[in-house]
Amino acid sequence: MKNRIKVSAPGRICLFGEHQDYLGLPVITAAIDLRLELTAALRYDNFLNISLPDIRSFEKLDFSRGKEFKYKKPRDYFRSGYNVLFRKGLRIDQGYDLQIRSSIPINSGTSSSSALINVWIRFLNEISPNSITLNDKMTAHLSYLAEVEEFGEPGGKMDQYATALGNILFIDFHDGTRVTEFDINPGYFVLGDSKEPKDTLHILRSVKDQVLSAVHKIREHNPEFSLFDYDLNSAEKFQEILTAREYEVLSAAFMNKEFTYKALEQLQKGIPDRKLFGRMLTEHHTVLDERLGISTPKINKMIKAAISSGAYGGKINGSGGGGCMFVYAPDEPEKAAVAIEKEGGKAYIVKVSDGLRTERY
Repeated sequence: MKNRIKVSAPGRICLFGEHQDYLGLPVITAAIDLRLELTAALRYDNFLNISLPDIRSFEKLDFSRGKEFKYKKPRDYFRSGYNVLFRKGLRIDQGYDLQIRSSIPINSGTSSSSALINVWIRFLNEISPNSITLNDKMTAHLSYLAEVEEFGEPGGKMDQYATALGNILFIDFHDGTRVTEFDINPGYFVLGDSKEPKDTLHILRSVKDQVLSAVHKIREHNPEFSLFDYDLNSAEKFQEILTAREYEVLSAAFMNKEFTYKALEQLQKGIPDRKLFGRMLTEHHTVLDERLGISTPKINKMIKAAISSGAYGGKINGSGGGGCMFVYAPDEPEKAAVAIEKEGGKAYIVKVSDGLRTERY
């Protein structure tokens, strides 16, 4: 009998489509080779003892009662992940000692929480005596339920799918969730953690509410209006019924959608034109910064310095208001890393990675 289990998942960068997934619009993501890893050793009782040394935290879960857990704190993901599986009929009858370590920057826009929940969901299914056939897409969906739906949060499904499936993905959320995977190696990116704290939920709610308010007003005049079917030119006629801010975020959604489809065309050709791909990242960042207002002066300086050092382009990563940025620097990533750290960030040279891994030993 193999008494030890190891499950890991990558972090992710959003190449194109920031703040689009919760609107049902497409995104392009890349998993990166910074990973969160869960290791577990068998116990002979009904307790899961979870050590999280990176954040100096410890959790203890008792499964002997055989029912759902009540939540003890906001974003109580260990309990919500179990509850989602419990409702699917899974049960746990064996304890483990767990340790969870991560090289993914925490609360910085690189999907550390989604990587954690994907790993947790996969682990619980592995140890359940009545486990289900759980592929990566199913794992991502269950993780979305545990992270977003269970707590009524405003996010979408991008992070869960990106960290479960890995590699470069085009994810289309219109009328369901469809994923196209690209098996290409674009070379190095350099991730930069600004070390500025961010309030993810506040930013997500603020931007999402403003876009949905604009859509609601337009649909009062045109019930057929859709973010998916319209573009910026066709939406301009509705500008007079919106506030200046509503039109600004609405126009950003259409511009970001256009960037995403242009980038998709590049990926469909194979290895993209590196300089063009970099310029598109920077143009995307300009919209996120100037129209959505989610970047910060420090992050803008980090991006500018890295591009001046030779990177082809870059953007903020994640919901914004702090956290991480990245640049595309396939030729001389070390120079970009030095430039980022001179501006006060912490740099990570990264490549595209695979998704969930599970090992018993």
